[in-house]
Amino acid sequence: MEYKIGLIRGDGIGPEIVTEAVKVLDAVAEKYGHKFNYEEILMGGCSIDACGEPLTEEAIEAAKGSDAVLMGSIGGNTATSPWYKLPPNKRPEAGLLGIRKALNLFANLRPAYLYPELREACPLREDIIGDGFDMMIMRELTGGLYFGERKTEEVDGVMTATDTLTYTEKEIRRITVKAFDIAMKRRKKVTSVDKANVLDSSRLWRKVVEEAAKDYPEVKYEHMLVDNAAMQLVKDPKQFDVILTENMFGDILSDEASMVTGSIGMLSSASLNETKFGLYEPSGGSAPDIAGKGIANPIATILSAAMMLRYSFDLDKEADAIEEAVKQVLKDGYRTIDIMPQEEEKKNTVKQVGTKEMGDLIAERV
Repeated sequence: MEYKIGLIRGDGIGPEIVTEAVKVLDAVAEKYGHKFNYEEILMGGCSIDACGEPLTEEAIEAAKGSDAVLMGSIGGNTATSPWYKLPPNKRPEAGLLGIRKALNLFANLRPAYLYPELREACPLREDIIGDGFDMMIMRELTGGLYFGERKTEEVDGVMTATDTLTYTEKEIRRITVKAFDIAMKRRKKVTSVDKANVLDSSRLWRKVVEEAAKDYPEVKYEHMLVDNAAMQLVKDPKQFDVILTENMFGDILSDEASMVTGSIGMLSSASLNETKFGLYEPSGGSAPDIAGKGIANPIATILSAAMMLRYSFDLDKEADAIEEAVKQVLKDGYRTIDIMPQEEEKKNTVKQVGTKEMGDLIAERV
């Protein structure tokens, strides 16, 4: 099979980790007889430098012309980068919001899985970890506070900022259906997270979820307030299968979930629209402080490429091969610096490698 993949290398460590993901994809193509054609797409800070905009119309059209898009990380140091002296709609992150909207990427999937080999990196106690955990966070991505009307103005002599949180029934229903569909392929449980004791948008959210759930009698579902969900993630993470929630809550909870796995550098992410098209990216940021040092962990980006094969191309066997290769490299004792054990005696049992070597090791095992 032949596929066209848009590559957004981005900023900071983005180009380094995307290079390793492409290396692994090429190994898959060679082994399974596929052809992956790549088109470079500028977005974020590098696009500001080259084009004066974080996202151009040409970039959007190139993404639309791809079968899927694989992205690194965007953005820079908010304290020192000239990008953050620009108006908010001209900064790197505006490009990310823009492409999500332009491509109608309303469903964000963030798996949080604890690898047995990385149990020591998990900040939770052994009795809480138990046999480990494996959850999928389904975050609505194109509605809510991040896309609502906003303004800052002087009212009666006082500077006043307003952000508007809006959700329609249609927006809630389509992410709910995606979440229940994915739950059917997993352990058939959905936890819908809201703030229905305070927010009208959450009360509508809860109503629509209950209506949609009727079409999935095999799936057990529950409602949970977001403050309780944040607590439960560190108290008993293994209770969760699919967590369904709105944009801002999902942004916060998915980062919390990533850290209980031990490293955000391990976690992949997919953003899907109503077709097979998706944008795939690591959950972590651009880490400008380590850019160019060759120490960034490429595994999250490599696993994002595996998600791309699975969800956009229906290449389950090939996706399995990448995931198994990652597990094997970890079993063989290789670690990037962010997932190295802290105890001195445990450091002697594993070998620290850099970004490129980790990519090589995974590609070899595909």
